[in-house]
Amino acid sequence: MKKVLSMVVCLMLLAGLISGCGKSSTSSDPTPNTSEQTSQETDTPSSEAEPVTISILQGQPEYTDAYNAYISEYKKVAPNVTIDLQVLQADYPTVLKSRIAAGSIPDIFMTTAGGELKAYAEYSADLSNEPLASAMSESVKKDMTYDGKLMGVPLVMDSFPLIYNKKLFADAGITEMPKTLAELEEVCKKLESKGITPFANAYKEWWVQKHIFQHFIVGASSDPAKLVSDFIAGNTKFEDHPVLLNYFDFIDLTVKYGDPKPLECDFNAQVGTFANGKAAIVTGQGQWIESGVTKIDPDFDFGVMLYPVSDDPSQANVCAGSAQCLRVHKDSEVLTEAKNLLNWLYTSDYGKKWFGEVAKVISPVKDAAAPDMKIPAAFAELTKVTPSSGAPVNYSLDSFHQKFGEIMQAYIGGAKTRDQAVEEIQNAWVKLGAAN
Repeated sequence: MKKVLSMVVCLMLLAGLISGCGKSSTSSDPTPNTSEQTSQETDTPSSEAEPVTISILQGQPEYTDAYNAYISEYKKVAPNVTIDLQVLQADYPTVLKSRIAAGSIPDIFMTTAGGELKAYAEYSADLSNEPLASAMSESVKKDMTYDGKLMGVPLVMDSFPLIYNKKLFADAGITEMPKTLAELEEVCKKLESKGITPFANAYKEWWVQKHIFQHFIVGASSDPAKLVSDFIAGNTKFEDHPVLLNYFDFIDLTVKYGDPKPLECDFNAQVGTFANGKAAIVTGQGQWIESGVTKIDPDFDFGVMLYPVSDDPSQANVCAGSAQCLRVHKDSEVLTEAKNLLNWLYTSDYGKKWFGEVAKVISPVKDAAAPDMKIPAAFAELTKVTPSSGAPVNYSLDSFHQKFGEIMQAYIGGAKTRDQAVEEIQNAWVKLGAAN
């Protein structure tokens, strides 16, 4: 049974706040909708604005501390605003859909990018003419655009390498990073011979599978978007793409050389196992684990490597992109205030620093400073040799990804054969892969 971590952060910034009450006056807008607004003007508080509450629903618990930091800072800019933040660890798509069905859509809510831009377009405000649009890097903007409209904003740029403990690799005498599945198994054998568990997995979480599987999509096709589209249309099968079947070999390898109870390990347990040096390689994660690991071991020595996807080293790859976006509910009673919050995060002096210095992520804002972190720095070096391959995770809806993850949990637990899993995944792609 998945556990839902729900953190509701209500910052009472002015006595007597009335939830969802009224609209702010012109002088109260922390970020008026003009690109000429200076950061000094953006950060000027107003004591005359009427109280409002902005509800936010997000699904990235690893960034909860960073979210709380910008919410706390924003009260200095807009003391009339209460932020009601709910962060879910699991079952996020299900909760969001139930909120929409019940007519209680949050003022700001998170979805994946790519195909889900269309799926939730009818609920999303067009942000194309907001100041944040000019501040956003062009590559990121493409991931957030549907039908010529900017439908959301990312708070992070994600990278998805295999992350390893450099000290444990050195202890096992590993100097060459594996680029094939056979080489990866040899690495596992060397680690085990030194009493080191090779893999820390978090297979209790359905979403780690989408982070892993996208590398096999890249390895299987020079046009990953078309390949995914063909699966959604029912025009191709796994058997037509041997690299996709290798995905099961990879998962089998991680289970064989991982924790004996892989379906009982969640994100927090995986991070703890890795940080404490009890396993050498983390699967299905990205740069977001760094802060959790360094809280346990500030001197942890991170390494990153490509995902081997076959026995052809040229097919080894790594993915990166903006896979999650925040949307503003177009019919929100606090539409202006919700837009102002995101504009502030993208254009204010604090906001520009928040991405790299507080959230510790690669910023989606143009010309923003890179975070002073080990994983992004190592990733930058890795991709000088092998450029990243985008984020194919964006090409399918999260409804599909969640079903995919659940099928793989059944496979890992022995409740489904490989053939059964493949057939169910193909059917799920057709039924759930794209918006109707």
